[in-house]
Amino acid sequence: MGSLSYDDIAYAMECTRVVHEPDRRIDTFGTTNFEYCLITELLDEVNKVRVREGRVEAGRPRIFRPGDGELEFEGFGEHAETFRNWLREVAGDLTFLRYGFKFATRDIETSLVHEPAEMVAEKAVDEIVARGNPSKAVIVGLDDTWEISLLRFTGEMVERSGQINVFDFKRRGLL
Repeated sequence: MGSLSYDDIAYAMECTRVVHEPDRRIDTFGTTNFEYCLITELLDEVNKVRVREGRVEAGRPRIFRPGDGELEFEGFGEHAETFRNWLREVAGDLTFLRYGFKFATRDIETSLVHEPAEMVAEKAVDEIVARGNPSKAVIVGLDDTWEISLLRFTGEMVERSGQINVFDFKRRGLL
């Protein structure tokens, strides 16, 4: 992929569409695996798309409190400790959930299809519905920045899972 500018990343994020999202969310107390079908049009050929199928593993979310000593500012100089103390005072009981993802590149299968991207996406969604796979997503993005499309998908899964995960932690008295 080479070096990307912030504009390249913003454009890739803007052009990415999650056509079908998984029915399930990130599990609060365990590892969650999502499958994806990432469809990208080739820039130099009409009605020819690259289909990448693989897996994303989401580790269980961890509770992160800046006061727990986990907040590190390595290389930020002499003002880092002052800022850390200020954040503890101002933020008080500020708590975040930290999510970890592993992209299992060893599981990526790539193929070329000679059909329009929208048709390939529709067929992929139909296959998911027919098989009843609650863990698979269909994503349409740009070929040269397909990894950014995958990152956008993971960010959306975190966003959609956050409230459920917070509820589960509170129910168990962990928050």
